[in-house]
Amino acid sequence: MPPPNPTLNTTLPAMALALGMALSSAAMGQDAQTPKTYKLAPPPPCTNNKGETVRFIDSSSGRPGLAAGMADRDSSGRPVVLRSNYTTTPPEFQNFIDRHECAHHQTGDIDRPHPPRNGPEHLMNESISDCVAILRLRDEEGYDRAAINRVTAAMRNDMAKIGFPEISIASRISNIDKCFTRRGSPRDLINKILKKRGLLQP
Repeated sequence: MPPPNPTLNTTLPAMALALGMALSSAAMGQDAQTPKTYKLAPPPPCTNNKGETVRFIDSSSGRPGLAAGMADRDSSGRPVVLRSNYTTTPPEFQNFIDRHECAHHQTGDIDRPHPPRNGPEHLMNESISDCVAILRLRDEEGYDRAAINRVTAAMRNDMAKIGFPEISIASRISNIDKCFTRRGSPRDLINKILKKRGLLQP
C-alpha cells in the first residue's frame, strides 16, 4: 500500500457517498410536508482508468428523500454510476456527487478489493474522490470559492441531519477546502494515484 498523499486529510469520517448522501426533505423555511425538488443536472463526462466510458443511470429507487450516488459495474461488467433521487438536492451538489463517484472509477477503486469499511484505506479513497470532484468543479465548471462554499454548506447541513458530529463534518469540509487551493489539474492527481497503485496506463 503506498503511503498516504500528505495533501489529503486521512482523518475524515466514514462517509461513503456510494452508500448514499442524505439530503434535506424540505427547503429551509418551508413546511416539512412539501419537499422541494430541483432540476436534474446533466451527468459529466467520465472515463475510467481503463479507458471505458462510464454510464450514468437515473433512478427514483432507494430511500425516499435521500439522494445517493454509487459507482459500480453493471451485470454486464460495464462501469456505471447509479444516481438515486437526485432531484431532492440542488444541482451544484448533484454535480459534486457525480464527480465523486466518477473519481472512484477514474482512480481504479471499483476494480480493486474494497478495503474494510471505516478503515484508513477506505477513508483515503473517499478523501481522494472528494478532492478529484472539487478540482473538476473548479477547473472544468469554473466553480469559484462562493460556489464551493455552497457545496460544502449543503454537505454540512445534510451530514448534520444524519447524525455526524461536528468534528467529522469539519474534517471533511477542511479536506475539500484544501483541495480547492491545490496546484495542478484533476488529471495530475488521478495520474499520481494511479501510478502509486500500479494502474497508470502507458
